[in-house]
Amino acid sequence: MILNREQIKEILPHRDPFLLIDEITELTPGIGAKGIWRITGEEDFFRGHFPNLPVLPGVMIIEALAQTGAVALLSMPGNGSKIGFMTGVEKARIRRKVLPGDTLRLEATLSKTKMGFGFADCAAIVGDKVAATATVSFAIG
Repeated sequence: MILNREQIKEILPHRDPFLLIDEITELTPGIGAKGIWRITGEEDFFRGHFPNLPVLPGVMIIEALAQTGAVALLSMPGNGSKIGFMTGVEKARIRRKVLPGDTLRLEATLSKTKMGFGFADCAAIVGDKVAATATVSFAIG
C-alpha cells in the first residue's frame, strides 16, 4: 500500500510544518510502515540549526520515525479516529548527519501492541547508510 501526503493526513493529525512524511511506500497495518521524507533545505528549523551548516536536528528524525510508526498503529481496524501520542524513546542513536537534499527512508516495525499502547523499532536511512535508530512507544488516545 502506498500513501501520499493527503492520505497520510487521513491517518495522522499532523499538519505542516510538522507532518514529516512525504509518502508511505509500504504499509502493513499493525505490523509496520516504510516512508520517505525528502529534506529540501527549506524547512524552517534550518534557519537556526545551523545557519552556516544546515543539519537536520536529530529530534526531528526521531519524530519522523514516530510518525511512521504511528501510521502503522493508527491504520489498524478500530484506530481510525484516534491519535497516537509518543510516550517514550529508548536506545536512540544518531549515526550520521542528514543534510538538505537527502532523502530519508523511514522504517518502523511494531514490536508490541497491547491495551492502547504500541512499541516500534525504527531506523532512518540515507542511501545505504543508517542515519538514526530508536525504539519509540505510543499511547493511543
